[in-house]
Amino acid sequence: MSADELRARILALVAEYATEQWPAKGFLPGVTPVPVSGKVFDGTDVQHLVDASLDFWLTTGRFAREFEASFAAWWGLKHCLLVNSGSSANLLALTALTSPSLGERRLRSGDEVLTCAAGFPTTVAPILQNGLVPVFVDAHIPTYNADPAALEHAIGPRTRAILFAHTLGNPFDLDQVMALAEKHHLWVIEDCCDAVGAEYRGRKVGTFGDLATVSFYPAHHITMGEGGAVLTDDAKLKKLVESFRDWGRDCWCEPGVDNTCHKRFDWKLGDLPQGYDHKYTYSHLGYNLKLTDMQAAVGVSQLKKLDGFILKRRANFDSLRARLTPLASALILPEATPHANPSWFGFPITLREDAPVDRNTLIRHLDARKIGTRLLFGGNLLRQPAFKDIPCRVVGDLATSDQIMNGTFWVGTYPGLTDAMLDFIAASLAEGLGMA
Repeated sequence: MSADELRARILALVAEYATEQWPAKGFLPGVTPVPVSGKVFDGTDVQHLVDASLDFWLTTGRFAREFEASFAAWWGLKHCLLVNSGSSANLLALTALTSPSLGERRLRSGDEVLTCAAGFPTTVAPILQNGLVPVFVDAHIPTYNADPAALEHAIGPRTRAILFAHTLGNPFDLDQVMALAEKHHLWVIEDCCDAVGAEYRGRKVGTFGDLATVSFYPAHHITMGEGGAVLTDDAKLKKLVESFRDWGRDCWCEPGVDNTCHKRFDWKLGDLPQGYDHKYTYSHLGYNLKLTDMQAAVGVSQLKKLDGFILKRRANFDSLRARLTPLASALILPEATPHANPSWFGFPITLREDAPVDRNTLIRHLDARKIGTRLLFGGNLLRQPAFKDIPCRVVGDLATSDQIMNGTFWVGTYPGLTDAMLDFIAASLAEGLGMA
């Protein structure tokens, strides 16, 4: 048999293997786990993974190129750059804005970046890692995004950028953020790691700011296992992100490709001699944050399911909200930001002050029934050990961020949840609150 025939035979066997290895399972309340998140995959995804492994091209390659083109087109953007995680995507997006090539608009040490106090640490960490100063604004319940009322008051003479996440797939107030950015000439980075497919005024989030970031961790809307991406419409920012991702080099050739510029030995940059190999010329203090083609291959397959995944997440959210409405006297239920159509990553819940139990009691009750829960990431990040003594500026008392830290958790909306599981979540919450 030829290599192509053997490959086809292997991939056919992989599909059979996947069917046997991961059969559909029934649900037994209290026995079968109800995860808060998880990967949803099938034999086609496994076939793509094996197909890429048979190439034995262990860095980025044909599947990465296909995914970047297809994913950018799905967003309606020009450029997608794959990286090894959503956290790396945030690091690269912000670091790109420090490049000297941006002239007077570059971010310099001590410049301020507006962000939200309640969220995930690696939305904020890149600000500090680049020698910048985070300006923390409070969150808002029940949207769980930055409080729009606090934004204008947060601007100072050194504020140069805004970096917010669309929390749990619910868009932040893009009208106000973009108006503020235009008024004060601020860069905007949209952290869309939890919000792929969310829309604001009928337009996908991630297409408003200068840069957007995405994660492909198994919990997210599609998965590569690990992985992330930076998206932009700006060709210059695309080149900068690529440089910082790829060791800081000035060359933009893909792995295994030489002389894309047709002047590899003709450049004169810095104090290097004329004709110094462009592949070994470095314009930035960069990283190596690429991913493998095997990960990208899974993404190519998953991307074909993305629209269906988003619809299922929205349906699960709506089903949970209808089931939990009778508990609204004890629970603050989430609401979409005005003008937004979220792509819900989870279903956030905050206990009211007069709720019959506290949060820890309630989530332990759910855990005993094998229902997964998560807190709203780091809560008030300034209470976290890693952020205790950071240089920062704080707007207001962050009382809502503290409320989230003490009283908020979330349950799943991911596509693997069934109606029976959603019924069990709702019934278990009612039981735990003594409202069954």
